[in-house]
Order: sequence, then C-alpha cells, then structure tokens
Amino acid sequence: MSEIADRYRRLSGDFIHKVSQVSPERWGAQSPCDDWAARGVVAHIVDVHGLFLGLVGRPFERTVDVERDPLSAVREAATQVQADLDNPERAGAEFDGFFGRMTFEGAIDRFVCFDLVIHGWDLARATGLDDSIAPAEIARLQTTIEGFGDALHQSGVCGPPVAVAADADDQTTLLARLGRHA
Repeated sequence: MSEIADRYRRLSGDFIHKVSQVSPERWGAQSPCDDWAARGVVAHIVDVHGLFLGLVGRPFERTVDVERDPLSAVREAATQVQADLDNPERAGAEFDGFFGRMTFEGAIDRFVCFDLVIHGWDLARATGLDDSIAPAEIARLQTTIEGFGDALHQSGVCGPPVAVAADADDQTTLLARLGRHA
C-alpha cells in the first residue's frame, strides 16, 4: 500500500466517523459553506469522489442516495476510491487536469484528501461535533493550498481570506485562508 492510500484511508475514515455521529435533526443545519447544509457537505464529498473516478475513465457505481442515507453513500464512494488507490495500476492512471498531468492517486491526495479534512471541519461545525484538525494535517494542508495559488479563491472554491489576530492558532489561520471563521 502507498502512503497516499494509507492517508486517504485514515482521512476518509475520519470523515465517515463524523457522518456517523450526526444526529438526524442536524442534517439540515447550515454549514460554513453558504450553499450547503450538513447533508449538502456530504453530497459534495460523494460527488467529488465520482468526479475523480471519471477523470480516469472509471464509472462511479452509485447505488445509495445521499438524501436518504448519507452515511452509506459516503461509505460507498470511499470504498470505490480506496479500491483504486490500493491497486497500483489504477492508482497510477494519468489524466490531464486543471493543474496539468496528474495521477489518480496524486489527485486524490491533493484534492480529495484536502476536501475530506476541510469539509470534515465544515460538517463538524454545522452539526456540533468536534471540529479540531490534527496538527499534522494542518501543516500538510498549508503546503497544499500554496500550490493552489489564485485558483483557491475562484468562484465556487473558497471564499476570500478572513482576517485573524496575529497570535491566532494554526487551525484558525488555515481556516481563515480558506475564507472560514473558526
């Protein structure tokens, strides 16, 4: 198994755990993402999995509706992506994307793992769960967003940066760079 496959397994597991902890009455709670309630955050994560499978010509075998069963839907998506990451040939499949030529595993690591952490925070914030991000992930994501450049703040990606105090902690600073108020 690769380091990326292992990281994805851990981060998707963390996200799935958060989804499993959402109480039924909180699914309609507004998330920090203006356009999404909590269920919409999960729908986005599921859709992104399908998008990246499609970029390498693989179908996303969706059998579960996020509206009816968000937990099973995200598990289904994660299982399919994990299977491809665990297969070296599939993990190494290449495609031409917005940031140039990438492998499937490289794109999952750069984009989907980013989404799992940040939208995991969004989901936790919306539903009253623990919204702390591991320090190692904060450091990794700070490096990742440097590579996004101006694309990070294009319409539909992240909001404009939010001002924070000079002594703000690393998580607050990271989230502020992504347009989120911690």
